Amino acid sequence: MPAEYTLTKEAPAPLPGIYSQAVRAGNYVYTSGSVGMTKEGQMVEGTVQDRTRQVILNLDAVLKGSGMSLKNVVKANIYLSNLSRDFGAVNEVWKELMPEPKPARTCVGVAELPAGGTDVEIEFVAFDG
Repeated sequence: MPAEYTLTKEAPAPLPGIYSQAVRAGNYVYTSGSVGMTKEGQMVEGTVQDRTRQVILNLDAVLKGSGMSLKNVVKANIYLSNLSRDFGAVNEVWKELMPEPKPARTCVGVAELPAGGTDVEIEFVAFDG
């Protein structure tokens, strides 16, 4: 079965020719990393919590474009440019927005993230089966 690519206007557009918002492979959907931008492409100002909330809303829109939702997420990878400062704040938003049961998750600190110096990027793997 060939992969299906997701493109929704309800989340920031991917960079043309660089990546897709998500790819469905059988019962799995793999999202690209998302940052705290609005669907119009503007970085959300405020705190890491504000950007984390936007990231999760973006990824939910991408998943919906693939016929899934946050309830289908089985694995998440979170990248923070300041792990020691932002880990707890991101966890607060995570607990608020991610449904039970919570997916498996990795959270790592990185030296730098793309997209205008953002401080958080998240990617999901979702399963429908």
